[in-house]
Amino acid sequence: MDKKQTPPPIFHANPRLVDIREVPSEGEEEEEGEEEHAPPKMASALPDAIEKRMKKHNNRLWPPQPPTQQWSFGRQMSLETGLNRESKGKGIERMALPRSGRSFGGFDSTIGEGKKGDFSIFRTKSSLSKQNSVMASRRDDRNEMESQRTYERSEGMDESVNKSVPVGRYFAALRGPELDQVKDSEDILLPKDETWPFLLRFPIGCFGICLGLSSQAVLWRALATSPATEFLHVSLFINLAIWLLAMAALFAVSTTYILKCIFYFEAVKREYFHPVRVNFFFAPWVVCMFLVIGAPPGWTLEPLHPALWFVFMGPYFLLELKIYGQWLSGGKRRLCKVANPSTHLSVVGNFVGAILVAKCGWLEAAKFLWSVGFAHYLVVFVTLYQRLPTSEALPKELHPVYSMFIAAPSAASIAWQTIYVDFDGLSRTCFFIALFLYISLVVRINFFTGFRFSVAWWSYTFSMTTASVATIKYAEHVPTVVSKGLALALSFMSSTMVSLLFVSTLLHAFVWKTLFPNDLAIAITKRRLIKDRRPFKKAYDLKRWTKQALTKHNKDFDAQNEQHQTPYTNVSTSQKSS
Repeated sequence: MDKKQTPPPIFHANPRLVDIREVPSEGEEEEEGEEEHAPPKMASALPDAIEKRMKKHNNRLWPPQPPTQQWSFGRQMSLETGLNRESKGKGIERMALPRSGRSFGGFDSTIGEGKKGDFSIFRTKSSLSKQNSVMASRRDDRNEMESQRTYERSEGMDESVNKSVPVGRYFAALRGPELDQVKDSEDILLPKDETWPFLLRFPIGCFGICLGLSSQAVLWRALATSPATEFLHVSLFINLAIWLLAMAALFAVSTTYILKCIFYFEAVKREYFHPVRVNFFFAPWVVCMFLVIGAPPGWTLEPLHPALWFVFMGPYFLLELKIYGQWLSGGKRRLCKVANPSTHLSVVGNFVGAILVAKCGWLEAAKFLWSVGFAHYLVVFVTLYQRLPTSEALPKELHPVYSMFIAAPSAASIAWQTIYVDFDGLSRTCFFIALFLYISLVVRINFFTGFRFSVAWWSYTFSMTTASVATIKYAEHVPTVVSKGLALALSFMSSTMVSLLFVSTLLHAFVWKTLFPNDLAIAITKRRLIKDRRPFKKAYDLKRWTKQALTKHNKDFDAQNEQHQTPYTNVSTSQKSS
């Protein structure tokens, strides 16, 4: 006997609608299944089976009766899939609602923040890639409406990732001196238990390696050519070897980061908006100027060609116009909000550029750069030193990042001596400020222990190296045993630190392979996925609430008394009138 074809349920036409009609009990379903598969035993039972099937079919087509007290919602709809039990076995795929990993079954979930495990959200966006992704999604998806929903979701995700993360969000979601560790209460866009692509794990802080090596080239040239250290008989071969090593490091780091800009430009944008890492975008140009200043004698012409200064100082000057403008405008990235010790990197370049342009013979341009750098150094120094209550709190623990306080006054001292060819009063004032800060950090050496190795440590070595070069210049003009001994001691300390970091970097890179862990700082969400618990009312809130409640109660009590006294007042006035 041919079976009658039943019309499809309503939710087959529109998968967004959920059918909540009455579902037959499990016993009825089992009976129906048995009737479909069991052969007819006798001819008399056939009309009864047909009548029973038609009755059940009519019950499904017409609106359901009011539910009884035993009706259960748990058997009608799945909170996980959003489909009822009738969809099983009828060509409807199991479709999970989007969830962020911390929400309840997809409710109140943030679709626009991205999909975990999808590293393409940080790839460089282009119209061609978007067209290809849409074509692929439409070809792979079975349901056209489902593919359209997926495309809309990916468009919203790309739009949310492209938007800049607020600067306050970095301070709220990250911790550590370099703001590179995610707090336990935060969620990220990418998985923590999976190794990310190498370019995503390659931070802008790697230019700190080039900073440390290029400044060492300047130091060893000073040790080999300065009259104050000629008794050491330092060979220029050390300067040449370190200079070539710094050139190789700069080429490798620059090439890798250019590839990151090409393939993962969205991740580069997040590093630019990071309040600490934005200062490392000044580092490549400072490294280039260090390499020109520290080049072996005879490799460069005297005086230097001004084109070198234009090539390396031009991008630095344009970038500092952008950053200094944000400090001055008083917006969300004003200085009192984003200031941290690494901010000195955006100031030191002015003094290094002044040294380079002075060697080119343009003294007025050198004085201009020195003035701009010194004015902003004073502002940064005061902002960091007094810790304004309105600014974001810096980490309580000390760290080599605080050695950045030494770099700017040391470079200012060298630049002033290069411009005026004399280590006069102002140059010595800057040098003595740097020397005092150096001593204040050295006596607290125990605060520099207990921290894991990071590539960012390299950027702090050039501060020690710059202080050593300034000490050598001071010893040239004040040739005493104390000044020469101090220059030798500081040079030894900076070279030892660079050597230790170089060995540690090689071990972490090639032996332990832990030099580049997952860069969690760039994968934070624009807003926190977990809402904070409402804090308990403070003491003054309770007092204010109690005072308001008592005042309201007294007003109500007075109003009731007036209502009760009004009839007696009317009676007494009527009696007096009579």
